[in-house]
Amino acid sequence: MKLSSGMIGTAALAVFLLTAVSLNAETAATPPGVTSFADAADSTSASGVDLAAPMPAAQMGPALPYEGRRNIKTPRFEWFLGYSYLRAVPSLDQTNRLYWLNGGSTSIAWNVNRSLGLVADFGGFGDSKLRMMPASTVADSSGSAFTYLIGPRLSFRKNERFTPFAQVLFGGVHAGEVTLSGCTDGNCVFLPAENKFGMTAGGGLDIKLRRHLAIRIVQAEYLMTGFEDRSTGQSAKQNDIRLSSGIVFRFGGSQAPQLPPLGPVTYSCSVTPTTVFTGETLAASGTAVSLNPARTAVYTWTVDGGTVVGNSSSATIDTANLAAGAYTLKGHISEGDKPGENADCSAPYLVKAYEPPTVSCSSDPSAVVSGATSTITATAISPQNRPLTFAYTASSGAVSGSSATAVLSTAGASIGAITVTCKVADDKGQTAASATTVTVAPPVEAAKPVTNEMCSIHFDRDPRRPARVDNEGKACLDAVALKLQRETESKLAIVGNANAAEKQGAKMAAERAANTKAYLVREKGIDSSRITAYTGSQDERSVSTTLIPEGATFDTKDDVLIQ
Repeated sequence: MKLSSGMIGTAALAVFLLTAVSLNAETAATPPGVTSFADAADSTSASGVDLAAPMPAAQMGPALPYEGRRNIKTPRFEWFLGYSYLRAVPSLDQTNRLYWLNGGSTSIAWNVNRSLGLVADFGGFGDSKLRMMPASTVADSSGSAFTYLIGPRLSFRKNERFTPFAQVLFGGVHAGEVTLSGCTDGNCVFLPAENKFGMTAGGGLDIKLRRHLAIRIVQAEYLMTGFEDRSTGQSAKQNDIRLSSGIVFRFGGSQAPQLPPLGPVTYSCSVTPTTVFTGETLAASGTAVSLNPARTAVYTWTVDGGTVVGNSSSATIDTANLAAGAYTLKGHISEGDKPGENADCSAPYLVKAYEPPTVSCSSDPSAVVSGATSTITATAISPQNRPLTFAYTASSGAVSGSSATAVLSTAGASIGAITVTCKVADDKGQTAASATTVTVAPPVEAAKPVTNEMCSIHFDRDPRRPARVDNEGKACLDAVALKLQRETESKLAIVGNANAAEKQGAKMAAERAANTKAYLVREKGIDSSRITAYTGSQDERSVSTTLIPEGATFDTKDDVLIQ
């Protein structure tokens, strides 16, 4: 019986799992406050909800009141009567005494709830043929077998008319003596009587004819027995099939709660957002009340402006190329052709035209001399934040730039005011313009450099050396040398003069100029090429010094260049 113990453990686990699944399904399908669908027969549930009165859709649980076919009447008891056929599998198993048998079976099922039930089953079978092993010959015989089984059943009541089920039953099998027909001697008993463990596992399908009557089209089960192996005397496991068919009488069970009648279908719809600009998309949605879940609702949408796409409770509206104005969305829902199975809704929406951009224009600086540049700035705003492009034109000169700033060049422009126009356009083709003025003045000529008279040296104090540069004269030349060192581009003109009473006056004037230049070159390090010496016509014993900045011209008057 080792194998039978394993089968018993497996079957016990199957019973536990079937029970857990059934209870879970029952809990999920039962409305809040109702223990079972049978308990829902009362007009008022445990939660105080009047099931006979119309219930708002928002207050209905998942199974009430319109969950398709969940509100199915569940009989409390089911009594089956029918024909049964037993067959060994495989038929040539020499340990199996149930080769082929015909008979009948009956069962009583008590339904704990709409899914789980407990079944007690009794079957009786007889045979008229006996296959002789191992020769596999067939002889006339007589014998009987009876099954006594009990176990759980799991029914799937998704449809009021069809009820498939699965069950696992445990119990015993009694096999009576098998006697050979026509036998007259003392060896007529071919097989003795036996009582062994039996188990079935399988399922079937019932079809409801009336409330209390159904037909079991088929009940097919695997039957396991544990008769002795005649060759060894040990119990063995045999495999059989049992096929049954018959009628089912259904008793008890509460009438399913009467569902409140559905009211007429109502429909409301909305558009989000309610206001858009041309080219934008809107979302449309509809909400229906009192729909029958057993039917398929058909949704249709129409608009008097734009294009609507959708065939469910939601849709989209495209407003591309749509003129500004007020428009209306219309929705229709249909569950059939009867009154109350159709409803309409409508919702308005507004399409606005895009507002043009604005721009202001400024220049910095606003006044320049001819040839200079000015920065032009365009400050633009799009009310809808559309992308913008910039362009500039000028009445004179040249303006360049394609962003929010540009540059005006006044090279070659006429003297006077130049008008610069700033233009802006969005991606919808809407434009705006503004202008600013830049005043162009003639260029200012730079002041021409002029010579600068420096200090003079006098030669009256030393009669013996009338051409010598004394200390007072050197102080003068030191200042001149410092000026030349700072202004490296400047030059120096030295003019020597003589008294009219002096003999060889021209020679003395030249010598005085030469000595002055020599001091600057030798003592002060001034480049001699920067110093030019002259003889002048002033009637005095002196040397004058004149600083000549770059670009200035020294007026030699009557002075004579010393070679």
